[in-house]
Amino acid sequence: MSLLLGCIADDFTGGTDLAGTLVRQGMRTVQMIGVPHGPPPPDVDAVVVALKSRTAPVGDAVDTALAALRWLRAAGARQICFKVCSTFDSTPQGNIGPVADALMDALGSDFSIACPAFPVNGRTVYKGHLFVGDVLLSDSGMRDHPLTPMTDANLVRVLQAQTRRRVGLADFRDVDAGPDALRRRFAALRAEGVGMAIVDAITDAHLQTIATACADLPLLTTGSGVGIGLPANFRASGLLPDGLVADALPGAPGPSAVIAGSCSVATRAQVAAMAAVHPAFRVDPLALAQGEDVVGAATAFAAERLAAGPVLIYATATPEEVRAVQQRLGVEHAGALVENALADIARALVGLGVTRLIVAGGETSGAVVKALDVQGLRIGPEIAPGVPWTRALPRRPDAAPLALALKSGNFGGTGFFLDAWDALS
Repeated sequence: MSLLLGCIADDFTGGTDLAGTLVRQGMRTVQMIGVPHGPPPPDVDAVVVALKSRTAPVGDAVDTALAALRWLRAAGARQICFKVCSTFDSTPQGNIGPVADALMDALGSDFSIACPAFPVNGRTVYKGHLFVGDVLLSDSGMRDHPLTPMTDANLVRVLQAQTRRRVGLADFRDVDAGPDALRRRFAALRAEGVGMAIVDAITDAHLQTIATACADLPLLTTGSGVGIGLPANFRASGLLPDGLVADALPGAPGPSAVIAGSCSVATRAQVAAMAAVHPAFRVDPLALAQGEDVVGAATAFAAERLAAGPVLIYATATPEEVRAVQQRLGVEHAGALVENALADIARALVGLGVTRLIVAGGETSGAVVKALDVQGLRIGPEIAPGVPWTRALPRRPDAAPLALALKSGNFGGTGFFLDAWDALS
């Protein structure tokens, strides 16, 4: 059987989030790290190609997305999903609009939708405005994001600034009326010359309706939420069998560790909760800039404590601390120093025998999987909404087994780092 669904994610944790959603709905899914080479793994129904393109230069983001699209189409993918963050992380220059434009052009599509809603994680869209919990995106912690500060919650306006296509809205009344009504709204928007539509979603039932109404669209631009309804489309077409066990993973006994690079509100709370009960080592970017052997110190710290239980290595900081470091070192230099150090520490931890590793933050996760030379991830059981355990698919056949959980910075409850191990057999 050829591939059914091909997904292009603009960061690693977002890719894992979507892949986990598909697995929960009975779709056997792997996540590939970067544009793959060769055929897809056997016995899979969906492949998520995870790129590190969310904050890349626009041209680079477009080029890698198009390369991923060529691979997915060659593998037989019948529909393409461009997965973006549930907080629509972007800038006025891109990259969501330019990448979606390029993918639509390549697919010969004149209409697509954009819906980042993920209600179970508090991301909802109402009248085209994105809410995080009970507040507008622009009033949430995302307004302080160091790379993609989101200061406008109006997604029609945000997307229109990035795309050459006209952007419209299918609001909750269209969605609430069911798939047929939503298709009629899409047809009306098309007739008005709209090329991309923001779609409201407040509940999981809305996501199901959106997925059903979009069954025939070549491209969807979404967060993970709409993924809950996509497998049903293939099942209804007789392409996906019922009753597949999609989330089975072999056990992964051994030492455990957490690496946290995200500075989101959620991750800061998770770091504080774990540091209160487990050994924790803070990576200081200023010490890195001064040439101190922070990687060696973190490795030695972990080596002395891994036998007693999980250890935490973190660079998580408050917005004020982040701004102070960026002012001294520069935004790009500070980010690169921390990412590279955390990636080196991850490689050292695996060398010490760690077989279960949680990584918090999209950019950090991308750096870590690259350092560990992971080519893909087999998606397993869910830890929290949007965050599954995975089994690393190494490039080297002699590599030791490794269970990885790649967590978007904003996801998970306060006790996530403490409770995640229970989801592994």
